[in-house]
Amino acid sequence: MTLTEVQHSPDAAPDTCGDTTDPTPGRLPLVLVTGPSGAGRTTALNVLEDMSFEAIDNLPLRLVPGLVDGGGVDRPMVLGLDPRNRDFSTEALLDVMDMLSARQSFVTTVLYLDADPEVLLRRFSETRRRHPLAPAESPEVGVSRELDLLQPVREQADLVIDTTELNVHQLRAEVERLFAPAGHSLAVALHSFSYKRGIPRNVDMVFDCRFLANPYWQPDLRAHDGRDGVVQDYVRADEKYQGFFDRILDLTQSLLPAYRAEGKSHLSIAFGCTGGQHRSVTLAETLAKALAREGQRVSIRHRELPGQQLK
Repeated sequence: MTLTEVQHSPDAAPDTCGDTTDPTPGRLPLVLVTGPSGAGRTTALNVLEDMSFEAIDNLPLRLVPGLVDGGGVDRPMVLGLDPRNRDFSTEALLDVMDMLSARQSFVTTVLYLDADPEVLLRRFSETRRRHPLAPAESPEVGVSRELDLLQPVREQADLVIDTTELNVHQLRAEVERLFAPAGHSLAVALHSFSYKRGIPRNVDMVFDCRFLANPYWQPDLRAHDGRDGVVQDYVRADEKYQGFFDRILDLTQSLLPAYRAEGKSHLSIAFGCTGGQHRSVTLAETLAKALAREGQRVSIRHRELPGQQLK
């Protein structure tokens, strides 16, 4: 998971990662979401809408000033702006960004979703969609054309999230972490992963589960994963399991109040095993249920299990 923050002014003080709220009373958050097609723009819009932002996608750029100056905006807003807009041009989008940043009634954040060109091409091939900037040409032409158009916008963005290695669940967690409002209840994200593909980025704690009995070597369990009861029963039967889990639960419970007191909005914990299918998934699922029973808000990301495609 890669997150880059770019300041508009090189002399500006660095922002705190995830602190996208403005301390000035009366100023509403306004997020502009842009980036190449297939990088996750629609997913980010949906996440912010779920967080009570008013979401508008594909609004013509000429209508943005009237929208924000009309006096009818009374809650956080997110706008999806990209080359599909009828009156899009790089210069026009940059002008809109400058115009909004000067408005005293909003605190404006430009969020740019990016991905490697090869990944964008793969996502288009998997969905069999035509590229919006090359409807009669190859997707390669469209991807290249769009990246060229948006490069100056990327350079001016406040936040850039590289979704090359992210699925929809991981992107959701990252957007929630960045835009959780001040005072929002602390969210816990639990990850499972395979050490063969490396440790996930931007996690707070990592636990190695490879010392536990591996269901993979049981022919009747190999095709299942750690979300299945039979696999969980097998892993929990290991005499080393209970003490390990109890210590992790105790550690997590002791950290949550400290994180809240520090003003943190997100705690991420990762469990790793050899294949990322059985033991790590079991630990993540079990810890999630234990925390949820205490009223804690929890999400789960199983990196090695089939995930949804970004849009």
